[in-house]
Amino acid sequence: MKKFILILSVFILLRVGGMACGRCTASKTAVPAETEQRLREKAQAAKAYCSKNGYNTNYCFLVDFSLHSGRRRFFVWDMKGDSIKYASLCAHGYGKNSTVSKPVFSNVEGSYCSSLGKYKVGIRSYSKWGINVHYKLHGLEATNDNAFKRTVVLHSYSPMPETEVYPMHLPLGISQGCPVISDEVMKEVDILLKAAKKPVLLWIYD
Repeated sequence: MKKFILILSVFILLRVGGMACGRCTASKTAVPAETEQRLREKAQAAKAYCSKNGYNTNYCFLVDFSLHSGRRRFFVWDMKGDSIKYASLCAHGYGKNSTVSKPVFSNVEGSYCSSLGKYKVGIRSYSKWGINVHYKLHGLEATNDNAFKRTVVLHSYSPMPETEVYPMHLPLGISQGCPVISDEVMKEVDILLKAAKKPVLLWIYD
């Protein structure tokens, strides 16, 4: 209970700071040129993978955990428009020796760590967090093939700021390995996924 109160208190401070930062933010999808270049390279590889494997080629989800946790690092990439459609802050797992600035990655059950690699976004289900929706994730590589057994899912968390909070970090403790995003972006993701005719790719990398 004390841990939950501490995390909630940190999020209140982040939200206040985020609102202040948000007033001077030109765009909710603007990223530095270096980040965008890397995104484009990953998106190109993701599109080739999706085309080859029968996945959705309209959009994919890219998560760059090399970025500061106070920056947007979950991206909905529009493959037709070759651009960022939506972007959100994204929490990483708190397991092992993960810190606010450096996640430790693991595919082991009970590790509470994030796992690198490509995922197929699965079925929609109820979540007690955020907008009360989560999507199952199926790991497609040796680095994340225990994701479904570990109950690693894509979901949101209501206290997550909608704007960047850099240079502050997101606190540890809100993710046990799941990519956790803002409610605002999760609502948009939910709309896209409900309309998808083919499986959607989510790719976590660092």
